[in-house]
Amino acid sequence: FIENNDIQALSKATFRGLKSLTHLSLANNNLQTLPRDLFKPLDILSDLDLRGNTLACDCKIKWLVEWLESTNTTVPAVFCSSPGQFEGQRIRDLALGDFQCITTDFVMHQVLPFQAVSAEPFTYASDLYVALAQPSASSCSILKWDYVERKLRDFDRIPAHSAVHCKPIVAQEQLYVVVAQLFGGSYIYRWDTAVDKFIKIQDIDSQKIRKPNDIEAFQIEGDWFFVIADSSKAGSTSLYRLNQNGFYSHQALHAWHRDTDVEYVENDGKPRLIISSSSQAPVIYQWSRAQKQFVPQGEVGEMLDVQMVKHFRAKRDQFLCLSRYIGDSKVVRWEGQRFVEVQTLPSRGSMVMQPFAVGQRQYLALGSDFSFTHVYLWEEEKQKFAKFQELSVQAPRAFRAVPAADVQLLLAPSFKANTLVYRHVVVDLSL
Repeated sequence: FIENNDIQALSKATFRGLKSLTHLSLANNNLQTLPRDLFKPLDILSDLDLRGNTLACDCKIKWLVEWLESTNTTVPAVFCSSPGQFEGQRIRDLALGDFQCITTDFVMHQVLPFQAVSAEPFTYASDLYVALAQPSASSCSILKWDYVERKLRDFDRIPAHSAVHCKPIVAQEQLYVVVAQLFGGSYIYRWDTAVDKFIKIQDIDSQKIRKPNDIEAFQIEGDWFFVIADSSKAGSTSLYRLNQNGFYSHQALHAWHRDTDVEYVENDGKPRLIISSSSQAPVIYQWSRAQKQFVPQGEVGEMLDVQMVKHFRAKRDQFLCLSRYIGDSKVVRWEGQRFVEVQTLPSRGSMVMQPFAVGQRQYLALGSDFSFTHVYLWEEEKQKFAKFQELSVQAPRAFRAVPAADVQLLLAPSFKANTLVYRHVVVDLSL
């Protein structure tokens, strides 16, 4: 009987070894929580009194609800003191489903000692790789996932004097890498299995592609394409198609608009391209099966100076995330023939706004050149993102989710510092 003693906390080992204890009273103390499995050593406990304590019915007490359901010990009714939604309820009456104890976190997994401006994961010959554009190191670095050490390791490098994007494309069992450079032209390399190295197979027309900014690759009706967004006044965002001999120019899409990003989206079964620009609102192109080309379809709102456009799907709805360096970034939803704004996010200095999914959870990483990166979590009921976590990434230029076997990674290339690799972890707060 240790009641009426103003006891505020107990160690998990408090009752260890007391196998003969049959009656225990902790009544009228000041206990707000109890260590997990506190009563497990008490094999023949027949009576337990917890009345008169201010127990908080949170995840740390979930184990007690489970224990009360399974024990033969007589326990007089004990009530919750907090939180508000459970105040005054009998603990025995709580359902295990009432406790929302599973949360997630992004923790540091690996630091890559170099700057980068893009990251592209890909699978080739059953192995996982990541291609990173490193303008300061004048290369496209190819890293390979080590399944034993569970880390990314150096694999190969493609020389690239001022690389802004290195886009891997695995098509027809061949590995290609499109290397986009600000100066000196852009090129396409192919992995040659006979000599185990990358071989340059063609140049990209430097009159069309003067200042590349982004590359997207996709398939339409079995054909492989890639599109390069060009950010110069004199260049043109251009579409290329793969044939037996390589990728060749297929269509000039959007000339002289300083395009910043391009995204491939399928809405209602129709292939579309969304091209963002510093000189006008994002433009929508739709694929014409008859013409075998993209044709203009309209614009996304009236938002100028969109740095990046990315899409995600939540259930049946399609959304776009539009990041802006000056002004607020936007989340918009596709509604039949147009996109409608659903959320505004403050984003001064943002060059990247990347949605990504891990399992059933939909996240959004919003980077900034002036502050922390904010990670948001999608709330389906509210159809909005809620703040979830802050990450310390200097001048991020991309975020890429990488599913590496049993590890879920988030790559964060930095323009000014080391490239960071975070690991997604699931935390059970009731343990």
